[in-house]
Amino acid sequence: MAIAHRAIGSGPNPVIVLHDWFGTSASWGSVLDFLDRDAFTFVFLDCRGYGDRKYVPGRYDLPEIAGDALALADQLGWERFSLVGHSMGAKAAQQVLVRAPHRVNHLLGVAPVPAGSYPMDGATRELFYGASTDPAKRRAIIDLVTGHRTSRVWLDRMVRHSLDISREEAHAAYLASWQTLDLSEAVVDAVKRYPVPVRVVVGAYDLALTADLMRQTWQQWYPQVEIVTLEGSGHYPMHEAPVALVTTMEEFLRA
Repeated sequence: MAIAHRAIGSGPNPVIVLHDWFGTSASWGSVLDFLDRDAFTFVFLDCRGYGDRKYVPGRYDLPEIAGDALALADQLGWERFSLVGHSMGAKAAQQVLVRAPHRVNHLLGVAPVPAGSYPMDGATRELFYGASTDPAKRRAIIDLVTGHRTSRVWLDRMVRHSLDISREEAHAAYLASWQTLDLSEAVVDAVKRYPVPVRVVVGAYDLALTADLMRQTWQQWYPQVEIVTLEGSGHYPMHEAPVALVTTMEEFLRA
């Protein structure tokens, strides 16, 4: 069965884009309007249980996302491609790298979850693991990772979108996968065998996935990584700073 996806552009640089825990392929805001369609072909993949693939059954874990991404590349006839992942999607992109490092041209993480397991204290665990069934907890998380500075209307819209586009059981299962899975040794081995350019983009107001955390994690496992901080943004630069995000993405991917 063909894998549904959103394609933008027809340029010679192929890129697979993976979304975050609360979003879909359609959740990239005005970034979708600013992409260079002559230089790149971007394909945005919805995870199973989300968006255009909301009713596609699955295990709802990162290895499954990686398998679908590679199957999509095969479907498109792409032997090599670059990867962009936002938050959870960046950890899924690292799972793709582990599986097929010889096929990856560039790896770019936006507010990216690191490859290791993500530690949570009791209160954080209660907040995150309750979010699949409690809209107020989804709102609290989005408010936290944007630095308690975004508008009420935007927060409400983000929560409503996340509820509408995902299945509750998929949302819960993906959290259990990205929070516990430890890929750190596997990615170190992969990039030793097949070095790949890596950049991570963090928002200055993201209170969870900070530049300091990137230095403690991504920089330890990918010594060649570039860490870029976007001022005026938190965890969702595709909404908060779309032009700056597109600029740093395409400058890196075209190098």
